[in-house]
Amino acid sequence: MASRRGRTEWATLAVAAAIYGGWLAATYWHAALPTPLLVAIGAWLIAWHGSLQHETIHGHPTRIAAINRAIGFVPIGLWLPYALYERSHVAHHRSGAITDPAHDPESRYVARAGGVVWLAARAQSTLPGHILIGPFVAVGRFLAGEARRVAVEPVQVARDWLPHLAGVALIVLWLDHVGLGIGEYVATFVYPGMALTMVRSFAEHRAGLGTAGHAASVERAGLFGLLFLNNNLHVAHHEQPGLGWRELPAYHRRHRARLTGEGAILYAGYGEIARRFAWRRHDAPLHPAYAEEAA
Repeated sequence: MASRRGRTEWATLAVAAAIYGGWLAATYWHAALPTPLLVAIGAWLIAWHGSLQHETIHGHPTRIAAINRAIGFVPIGLWLPYALYERSHVAHHRSGAITDPAHDPESRYVARAGGVVWLAARAQSTLPGHILIGPFVAVGRFLAGEARRVAVEPVQVARDWLPHLAGVALIVLWLDHVGLGIGEYVATFVYPGMALTMVRSFAEHRAGLGTAGHAASVERAGLFGLLFLNNNLHVAHHEQPGLGWRELPAYHRRHRARLTGEGAILYAGYGEIARRFAWRRHDAPLHPAYAEEAA
């Protein structure tokens, strides 16, 4: 998905420098930081990095795809190969049935009630459940899918994983150099960062609505807007996936009335999401397209 602008976006490059520079500094001086502060910094950097990867997949910050991929490739999150994320996310946007688990690789809905996958989806239907166990479930489902894929397309799996594992090996060497064990790194950086990302992903899609209503926007995100690089304005992003993160707020403001009229969901902020879904589920885990079959 190429950028519509065709020019270098220096603000995004500054974000990339802040992420990678911050990561090097935080890992190097990890022993000097109190654990709560290290977790806060680590979570922010990993979640911010995920937002940066998302920008690079959509053709930013330069007009050269190879440079964008190089910026996004560095696997500080350890678990997800960039090539797989790119393919999955492009397929998500091109899906004619977003949220349908049979057509959308990023859907959290299930096609069948009962079983481990359905129970995991139910456990994530509230915001605390999504934050606390969402990372574990996401990694587990992903690795199970990759294990099945090995038998079907082993050559492609190797092409996807070998560059990623080489990058992870360099990350591990650096962590060993600075004395940060892999277990501690996962506990203070990776898992908290994934949990923070789950705040954004929790309510950004909902099945069973009109086309615009498949996505939701959080309008006053505060610092989360910077953390998520305005992907909280998810309706605008789905309408114009080629827009850079700094252009999304203006697009959202210009088209807000139309989007609302077409059924898009708008939340005032993440505080509203927390109040509404702290104990009440956001939606049923069974996708409505399969509800009649289950009845």
